[in-house]
Parts: sequence; C-alpha cells; structure tokens
Amino acid sequence: MSASAPVRPEHTDEEVAVTAMSAGPVSAGAAPAGPPESASALPPPENSGAALFAARPSLIRAMNEQLLLEHIRQRGPCSRAELARVSGLSKPTVSLALDNVERAGLVRIAGQRTGVPGRSARLYEIRPDAGLVLGLDIGHEYVRGAIADLSGEIRVRRSLRAHATSVRGRVAELTGLADVLCADVGVSRPAITQTVIGSPGVYDPRRNAMKLTGGLRGWDRPAALAGLREAFGPALVMENDVDAAALAERALGHGREVDHFAFVHIGTGIGMGLVLGGQLLRGAHGVAGEIAFLPLSGGAGADEQEARKRGTLEAAASASGWCGPPAAAACAARCPPGASSRPPPPVTRGRWPWWRRRRS
Repeated sequence: MSASAPVRPEHTDEEVAVTAMSAGPVSAGAAPAGPPESASALPPPENSGAALFAARPSLIRAMNEQLLLEHIRQRGPCSRAELARVSGLSKPTVSLALDNVERAGLVRIAGQRTGVPGRSARLYEIRPDAGLVLGLDIGHEYVRGAIADLSGEIRVRRSLRAHATSVRGRVAELTGLADVLCADVGVSRPAITQTVIGSPGVYDPRRNAMKLTGGLRGWDRPAALAGLREAFGPALVMENDVDAAALAERALGHGREVDHFAFVHIGTGIGMGLVLGGQLLRGAHGVAGEIAFLPLSGGAGADEQEARKRGTLEAAASASGWCGPPAAAACAARCPPGASSRPPPPVTRGRWPWWRRRRS
C-alpha cells in the first residue's frame, strides 16, 4: 500500500471514518486500489458512489510509515525535521513512525548532519539488506531476471534463451531462472521478500488469469497463474511488462523530468504505458495502453489472420510484423513498383534503429 497524503487521528484509540471514492465494485477479499484520500465524520453525498469503511489507528500508522519510507527511498538520507516538512506530518508522528520502522529493521542511522546552526540531526536511510526483490520478465525469445535490494541496487542479473512451448514449460523456465539468481546471491527462493513478474497482457480478476497475452500460447489460461503462485507464493505480483517499463522510465529514466509521457514498446509485440501526473494510468479494466488493436487504414500490410489474432497495429508494426513474409508480401502489393517493402528508417536517438533491437 502506498500513501500520498498523511492521515492523523486526533485520538489514537478511536476509529476514523474514511470516505473512499470507487469507480466500480471491489471483489470480495480484494484490497482497495489506493489509500483513503480524506478523513471525515460526515456522510458521503447522496448517490455519490462513495463507500464508508473504518480506518483503525494501526492502519493509519502503517500508512504514515509507508509514506516516510517512500520519502527516504526517493530523497536519500533524511532527518526527522526534513521528513516532517516534506510529508506534512507532525514531528511527534514522524518520531513515532521512524522508531517503529527502525525497530522493524527497515531503516538505520546513516550519520549526523553537522555544519548547520542548531543541534546536529540524525540522518535515516533505508537498510539495503532488509529485503530482496526478485523481478522476472517473460518474452517470446528470452526470459530475464534480476534481484535487487531495498535501496534499488541490482545484486545480480541474468538473461536466458526461452525454449518452452507450453504453460508448464514456461513456469519451469521462470522457476529455474529464479533459482539460479537466488544461488548467485546466496539466498533461497523462499527468502525473497517480494517477487514481481512482468508479462504480456493484463490480469483479469473475473477469471483469475491473464488476458491479451499476444503470441504466448496458453498463457491466458488460469493454470498459468496458478502454477506461478504455487512456485512463488500467493503474494506474487503480476504486472504488464510495458507498464513496468514505463514505471522504470518514470523512476530512473527520462520520465524523472516530466509528469506526462507515453512509453511505447516495440518488440515481438507492441504496447504502451501512459503516465499522467506522475502516475501510471491503468484504465477502468487495466487495459489502458493496449494499442495492438488500433485500426490502420487498409491493414497497412498486416496479414489478415494475424491482425485478427494479435491486432492490426501489432501485426503490422511490431518486429515480427515487419519480418514476417505475409506482411512483406502484402506491403509489397500496396507499394509502387521498385519501392522497398521495408519502411524507411526513422530518426532515432539510440545506437540501434528500433527494428534491429533485440526482440523481447
């Protein structure tokens, strides 16, 4: 859970009524998409679609602790006064939260700030060894993985050629890659704090399975997700691979300098991650950015069968679309005599033109 605004109860032994606005129904047992944004004892407006639920002091403390951890992670070593200023929390609330996360082993004292007027302030930083995060990526031709500590430093990274053609085989490849990465770091797979898998498609809660998985045959069956959860535990997080790349661009790339951008990925498939106001836009059903089925005039050289299965844009504009004989033949039929069926090279900033990049 992430917190975007501090919540301070006046009395720690009382419950606080929190109004949460929801765009749609929440399935039983599912957590809310985000933290409560306002605390109020007033009832919601009539016919507003708002839901009331009680926020206990333990929940509020956890939200404030998460807020402070996120500020420390983003800003580096911080003093209590700095955290109170940037978070909007009172100094006693910050002190209580820091004491809790320090006892939990999530932060440590990084030193003291000197050379400024007043008393020297203790600086707090994230303990890198407090947990490890395993990230895996599923592609048509490669499976990739990395393990990072809580400070974001990559401890180990590997990429292996994908040979599996079945759901069970893909799960086995991911499990094997995870075991190799864990062995390189010197930990067992159960010792990993959190596992996140980037995959084509989006999660469908009604079927408890992935959907819109492109050319990964059988990956949209419930058995695929069931096999992954059996291997990596029920806390496994499945994330759309392009959305994950957009979040990485926001945190570490050019997206750090802007609040609104579109990240378009062109590989064996094609997809887009959209960030607005610094937040990833997922859409009402989680399919925002799934642009594979955007219509193109005349099919733009895409094979009709592939276009129905994968989407017109993906069949025509992805790496496999340009390289496939049906697409090349269809494009040649539409081009004037003597013209090449391959599109002209675009202007690129990188070292490689986009169609020569290694496929995912």
